[in-house]
Amino acid sequence: MLKSINSLFNIIGGILNILTESIYWSKDCIINRDKIYFQILNIGSNTIPVAALISLFIGGVLALQTGPQLAAFGIEENIGGIVGLSMVKELGPVMAAILVAGRIGSAMTAEISSMTVYEEVDALKTMDINPVKYLVMPRFIAVILVMPILVVFMDVVGWFGGAAVSSANQDIHVAYSIYFKNLKELVDFIAVLNGMIKSVFFGILIITICGYVGLSTKGGPREIGTSVTKAVVLCFVSILISDYFITRFLFLIGLD
Repeated sequence: MLKSINSLFNIIGGILNILTESIYWSKDCIINRDKIYFQILNIGSNTIPVAALISLFIGGVLALQTGPQLAAFGIEENIGGIVGLSMVKELGPVMAAILVAGRIGSAMTAEISSMTVYEEVDALKTMDINPVKYLVMPRFIAVILVMPILVVFMDVVGWFGGAAVSSANQDIHVAYSIYFKNLKELVDFIAVLNGMIKSVFFGILIITICGYVGLSTKGGPREIGTSVTKAVVLCFVSILISDYFITRFLFLIGLD
């Protein structure tokens, strides 16, 4: 039991160390702008097709599940607001974070852990190049810039997915105009900002966790796969746990 608790604190300490180093080396972001641009494209534009597909069907499923229940009480015209708020506050940021963790986080961990195993990280240190500055910081800056944009994109696509199902499904049959009118009444800038703030925290978690796991990999090539699995699982668990505390914090400061 004590060993497990000690291991947990070591992991948390290592992640916080990567976070503080990433923040510190962000002062050199202008010098490393080429690496940051590359990571922005990798995290952002290359993720958009999958993000669009996921959010489209999430919005559709939300409408399909809630629409008939609302129609049973004669309040199906409120479906736009329900789908809209669900997307911007929870499903948008959480699903975007899970997508980035599975796609970008796993690739990042595999790259860094392979460099660690094959002593390329040691070579960087020999050349007086900080591994966090070279490998983690560009991704750290990129994810902070990209995640809010990706979440807003997923929100909008999810809204249209819900609108399409609400209009086409005979059990609901809510016109586009009514759907978006109700969505506009209930979804305000504060609600959208709520999801954007969450996405930034989730993105920082993903990059710091994957950076820590990659740089702490020990052993042979077999450990690379183990590190990728460990990083992705840690990201998923951290996203879901932190979601509660971030939501609670935003509620306390009046942003929920």
